Amino acid sequence: MLNIAKRQHWIFDMDGTLTVGVHDFALIRAELGLAKNAPILETLSNLPAPQAGPLWQRLNELEFHFASLAKPMPGALELLDKLHQRGVKLGIITRNWHSVAQQTLTTCQLVDYFPNHYILDRDSCPPKPSPAGLQQLMQQWQATQHDTVMVGDYLYDLQAGKAAGVATIHLDTSSQFMWPEFTDWQVSSLHDIDLPN
Repeated sequence: MLNIAKRQHWIFDMDGTLTVGVHDFALIRAELGLAKNAPILETLSNLPAPQAGPLWQRLNELEFHFASLAKPMPGALELLDKLHQRGVKLGIITRNWHSVAQQTLTTCQLVDYFPNHYILDRDSCPPKPSPAGLQQLMQQWQATQHDTVMVGDYLYDLQAGKAAGVATIHLDTSSQFMWPEFTDWQVSSLHDIDLPN
């Protein structure tokens, strides 16, 4: 972890990484009338605008509901505090809507660690697994691949990190670690990301 510990630019997924996952995706798909395993954002994006409009609105309503239930992932506050004290640049890339991301972070008392313009939502860049969001933040920061970390709990986070050429940390609270080919470090808890003081 020493190499990662020295890096000065950290990018996080939000739901399931910085916050405990509370989204009921089966319910969301049912509410939107989508197939059981359909990718939500991609499916809505491919619908004709008149059909998609009300569904996007309903999705936003559902996401605000789940944002109000959000809780910080154990170790998130401590990790962000350590990184902040070291002057590390912190960003988020989420498939949520920006206002929902802010509400989630506010509910979890994590919002102060992330400047507004370093929170990229689904309208700011192509969604993960595209590396575009990481590249956008790195360009803003003038950061290199060798000084940047992507932390996430899902395959798309890790694929995006690898495609951008940065180090990846897979948080898996079940310790199953299903995607080792996209992962540099595996942790079962954010507490396991041990940073020197």
